[in-house]
Amino acid sequence: MPRIDRTEGRQLFGADTAAYDLGRPGQPRPACTRCWSSGAASGPGTSVLEVGAGTGQATRRLLELGADPIVVVEPNPSLAEHLEELYGDRLELVRASLEEAYLEPRRFDLAAAASSFHWVDEQVGLARLFTVLRPGGWCAIWWTLFGDGGPPDPFIVATSPLLDGLDTSPTKGEEGRPRHALDRERRVAALVAAGFVDVGHELARWEAQWDSEGIRALYGSFSPILRLDEADRERILDEIARIASDEFGGRVTRVLTTSLYTARKPP
Repeated sequence: MPRIDRTEGRQLFGADTAAYDLGRPGQPRPACTRCWSSGAASGPGTSVLEVGAGTGQATRRLLELGADPIVVVEPNPSLAEHLEELYGDRLELVRASLEEAYLEPRRFDLAAAASSFHWVDEQVGLARLFTVLRPGGWCAIWWTLFGDGGPPDPFIVATSPLLDGLDTSPTKGEEGRPRHALDRERRVAALVAAGFVDVGHELARWEAQWDSEGIRALYGSFSPILRLDEADRERILDEIARIASDEFGGRVTRVLTTSLYTARKPP
């Protein structure tokens, strides 16, 4: 099945920032807190780089924890504009991909990426993070997945036929391998190859709920659906909302899994 190219994927998510923010379940507090307490962060005044902030769901939590300064790398023009309107001078915005951005070496205590790093060339991106972190600094990269690795939940069973044949995101993983975020062997090996030490991996399972409008917005934020023409996209999303309303009583509960990788740059 064809896979969506990273360059295209980076530009898909800014069409409707309000719907994206409505649909996405947010960043689980434990993931942000764990990355903050990884050893790099010590409270207010911690310098943070965030890669691919989207609508700023993780940004908000990092600012609450004391990120100052926080530099956000966001290549999507619409999302970058949204972040600027939302946070103003509370952040420094770099409108480029991580691979192309100019970033000062050895500047940051912590580098974070929340459900974005699959749109980055992993080898190049990790090398950039290693360069911009101060000695002893940490990186924290995580993804939130729908499901817990077991049998598909009832809503997936009901809606999967609508998605058959669509191109896939890099989150699917390599052929014959686990999903990208769950391929611990490959993700850990990439961090080690980039020079990081003390590499760790944690899984956290949690639940989120959506009403019919929210679940429609969630599916409308997925790259395989975003890249469809308007008629096909609306047909699929309308049917997803109908299934949620008619077959699930207008309330969909799903189990989510957050897969978090942390690693340290040697002193």
